Amino acid sequence: MATYVTSDLHGEYDRFIRLLDEINLKDEDTLFVLGDVIDRGPHPIKLLQKLMTMPNVICLVGNHELMGLEVLEFLNKEITEDSIEELDVNMTNNIITWQMNGCKTTTKEFHQLSAEERQDVIDFIRDFSVYEKVEVNGQKYLLVHAGLGNYSPEKDIEDYSLYELLWMRADYEQKYFDDVYVISGHTPTQIIEANPKPGYIFRNNNHIAIDCGACFPEGRLAALCLDTEKEYYIE
Repeated sequence: MATYVTSDLHGEYDRFIRLLDEINLKDEDTLFVLGDVIDRGPHPIKLLQKLMTMPNVICLVGNHELMGLEVLEFLNKEITEDSIEELDVNMTNNIITWQMNGCKTTTKEFHQLSAEERQDVIDFIRDFSVYEKVEVNGQKYLLVHAGLGNYSPEKDIEDYSLYELLWMRADYEQKYFDDVYVISGHTPTQIIEANPKPGYIFRNNNHIAIDCGACFPEGRLAALCLDTEKEYYIE
């Protein structure tokens, strides 16, 4: 029984299937996906539907799910006078923001589903965790999409806002905890200045950054086994 972590799949369905083969995920293993399953890549909805069939996968919400969920719920409604009235300035801004962040592939596949399938996808995303605490071989880990924005040692994890957990980038130069490793995605390791191997998993000050830019040119999908600390990459 092993525990794996990956993140920022961004619709890269084929790479994800190859990753499952690479880590040889078994039914008794657990795989944590640290958000941003959707958007940018070619098959975000197909990827969500695959994850829905995998009871040993635990998904965390990313900023892309946070952006998309309200819009998907709106798109799944029957067009009525009431639903049209919901298309206010706030909803319009949400749609524009999501469009600017690569939602085209998500909405395209979403529209191809039946109404029931759409609702199943929405319900699945709504059940994503905001964070997870895991202990493997006596080592404690905090799993979160982006990091702990506005970090303070006096704050409990419950005191952080969704913006701080899902949007604000981790400060890899600051050690948040002495006895807990924080594993996060969101920030492609290609843009972490202190990373000696851009595009590969970055470790510093009890941080582990695992978004290796799978949806970008020359990026890769990464996974980490917490039991062995072995890193896996799909180019």
